[in-house]
Amino acid sequence: MQADPRPLSCSMSRRRLLQLSALAGLGLLGGCSRGSAVQLVYGRGELPAAWAKRLPDPWRAMPVDDPAAVLSARSAALVQLGDGWLDASEATAWQPFVSAASPAAAELWEGLAPEAQPLTRLFRPEPAPALAYPWAFGTWLLVLRNRRDLVARAAEGWSLMLDPSLRGELLLPSSPRLVMDLGLRQLGLPPGDPASFGDPRLGAQLSRLRGQAAAFDDRDGLNLLLSGRVEAAVLPSQRVLPLLRSDTRLTALLPASGSALWWNLLLRPSQTRDVPPLRWLLEAREKPLLSRLLAAGWVPPLRRELLAEALSSWPPAVAALLYPPPAVLARCTSLPPLAEDQRRQLQSLWDRSGSSLP
Repeated sequence: MQADPRPLSCSMSRRRLLQLSALAGLGLLGGCSRGSAVQLVYGRGELPAAWAKRLPDPWRAMPVDDPAAVLSARSAALVQLGDGWLDASEATAWQPFVSAASPAAAELWEGLAPEAQPLTRLFRPEPAPALAYPWAFGTWLLVLRNRRDLVARAAEGWSLMLDPSLRGELLLPSSPRLVMDLGLRQLGLPPGDPASFGDPRLGAQLSRLRGQAAAFDDRDGLNLLLSGRVEAAVLPSQRVLPLLRSDTRLTALLPASGSALWWNLLLRPSQTRDVPPLRWLLEAREKPLLSRLLAAGWVPPLRRELLAEALSSWPPAVAALLYPPPAVLARCTSLPPLAEDQRRQLQSLWDRSGSSLP
């Protein structure tokens, strides 16, 4: 999953984004002209190899360096994006993912968990058509390295990050919006309620939280944690879960207050005439491939009962991180694209919260 790239959601315009990715886009377009392959373009490391290798002919999976290059791949038949990049393009850039008349369409949509439904419409109200297929999701976890003392205080939830011993030893997400989500949860405020951002306590809370951070870097945060350069990090679940069985130094916590959700999506550019390989999409829900995806931290956002058997083979504590219990999942929230006035409000809040930092 790509972390939210924007200062708040980056004030970078779509035109500028495409300019920055021009070289990557030109290389991609050159590759598309060879042969008759139908391309699924994805960010490197954002699509499991075990699944990509099963694409049927004439489909081919093509990795590119970053989401900006994915967005420039308008000649692709399918593209992969994290939800943090949704407002870097207009909804008109995409077409309905599958025809409602397709035999497999009902199975594709009906299996999705309720939390995934708004993502299919890119957060637009019903009856907007389904433009995206959310194929993986997860939470953000507080990961501790050799800190059994803090693990014993797990009931304190996200407030553990304010422990004095973690000052300068904590990595926070690179997205200010995600850091704000953490601050709201520390205060017991509902992140999904816009009124929460007007709480007079939030600015000071964000200042305290930001003052704890050694850096804001979820992309390389796991490496910094494993190397011992920090003792705690807030990281997306997919990067952490594959290590929990083998690295006993690490403990991952998902507080009872939940977290923001991350989503990995497939979208169909507006100009393509190629139909998504529906049988391939459904294969990711079935054993043995499903077991391999879960082991790599990729969790299909299916209804709980459809994953119950696959999750039963995992230790209960890990299974609860893969697919949170109902009460915790109910407190997890997705982050829809911001309207311009919301973006300005949150940018102002972020700037003010940093003014008192050393």
